[in-house]
Amino acid sequence: MNGFPVSMKALVEEFSKMPGIGPKTAQRLAFYILKSSKNDAESMARAIIKVKESVRSCSVCNNLSDNDICDICKSASRDKSLLCIVEEPDDVVTIEKAGSFNGLYHVLLGSLSPLDGIGPGELKIKELVGRLDTEKFKEIIIATDFNTEGEATALYLSRILKNFGAAITRMAYGIPVGGGLEHADQATIAKAFEGRREAK
Repeated sequence: MNGFPVSMKALVEEFSKMPGIGPKTAQRLAFYILKSSKNDAESMARAIIKVKESVRSCSVCNNLSDNDICDICKSASRDKSLLCIVEEPDDVVTIEKAGSFNGLYHVLLGSLSPLDGIGPGELKIKELVGRLDTEKFKEIIIATDFNTEGEATALYLSRILKNFGAAITRMAYGIPVGGGLEHADQATIAKAFEGRREAK
């Protein structure tokens, strides 16, 4: 980055730390900030700080929230007999955009990956079991990714959840093997919910 002032180099380096942002994109973003008005730059900086200060995990489902309990868990219009288990908060956003599910969620905050040292104790599985002791669901949908880690997580969950009296299903139709929910379009997500099957 010869020719860049020190402050521009620092900004490019910060952008480069973001997932999916390469050196050229980081430079474009840095130049965008430089060309923006001071007010726009300050507004962006405030938004970043606000997110870091106010966003937390919902105390019930682990989804992102500005409050102790997220809007989905608090909503009176959700079907409280349905629970969808996902890996990450962005999976909730993807499913909500599809508009095909109106139940509640439980976010595991990851998936099983023994090679990376991620076992059941590193996920929100104990909290899930605690919810099932107090909340009664007629169906629990396992919507982990269709890759090795997601499948291993789904298999583990289906074994520990079968004694809670709910039907245990797995999203199926339309999600490509090895793919994550965040990459699927809304129609595919809707079809996956329609075609869910009993979890083995």
